[in-house]
Amino acid sequence: MINKFRKYLNYKNLKDENYKHLFDSYDGDEYIVFDCETTALNPKKAELLSIGAVKVKGNKILTSENFNIFVKPKKDISIESIKVHHIRYCDLDSAYDSDIAIKKFLNFIGNRPLIGYYLEFDVKMINKYLKPLLGIKLPNRQTEVSGLYFDKKIERIPQGNVDLRFDSIIKDLNIPMLGKHSALNDAVMTAMIFLKLK
Repeated sequence: MINKFRKYLNYKNLKDENYKHLFDSYDGDEYIVFDCETTALNPKKAELLSIGAVKVKGNKILTSENFNIFVKPKKDISIESIKVHHIRYCDLDSAYDSDIAIKKFLNFIGNRPLIGYYLEFDVKMINKYLKPLLGIKLPNRQTEVSGLYFDKKIERIPQGNVDLRFDSIIKDLNIPMLGKHSALNDAVMTAMIFLKLK
């Protein structure tokens, strides 16, 4: 009941009727797995640098239907940030302004459910740009893969510690390690985690 009320209040804040379909209930078998690369780990200070996403339909990752976009930051990228994601300012020559990037992302995801690793952070980052642009937060249903992994592991080791680090989950599930800290590669690996746990 509370979630329906929150969704209603969110919908009432929508500034552009072209995006009201985001609030429609979804009953298909597609998911969007996404990841963001940012300039920092604090959503209040961080800026988006890239968004990567891939569709999952049933039990298949549709790598040919992916979303991979660079976003122009307003400030220079720090050396510490570049060391993590290897995105330099010169790599962003053809990057999109944040408003265009967010609209393209919304057009890709539609009203499909969202999947991610550390999804709360990525959703906060999208909402940071989405709220001033359209007045809303992402209304899509959301699933955190580390939560799915924890639930599966804790059944077998009730008193044990479950290692929820991305690399540890990948290794434990025997998933190939793609180039890390690329939003699209991270999304594809997260999609593989999701399908193994589903």
